Amino acid sequence: MASEAMKVKMVAGVTNTENDLLAAPSGKTLTILNITLCETAGADETFDLYIRDDAGASDYEIYSDQALAANATFEHTTRLVLEATDVLSAKLASAGNVDCVISYLEQTL
Repeated sequence: MASEAMKVKMVAGVTNTENDLLAAPSGKTLTILNITLCETAGADETFDLYIRDDAGASDYEIYSDQALAANATFEHTTRLVLEATDVLSAKLASAGNVDCVISYLEQTL
């Protein structure tokens, strides 16, 4: 039976290691509506935001070395789709601190 639910995922403390922000579970499709990143350490930062297709078989960059000013907020408002085993990931260029909020629609078909 098909179903849809609006959801939010919050990730505190994204750093300079690979951070898995949102993973699409088996049997589900996720439509990302909005991604907000907020720098909280008070220092200029750059970040990569990418999809790890099939849980890491290939990485597809959405943003590469995107600037994020100290205490600023970056908002991505273009829809993205994650299918089963896809993972949305982020990584900072340095050991900063960025919080991330993702609004999405979870669908079971």
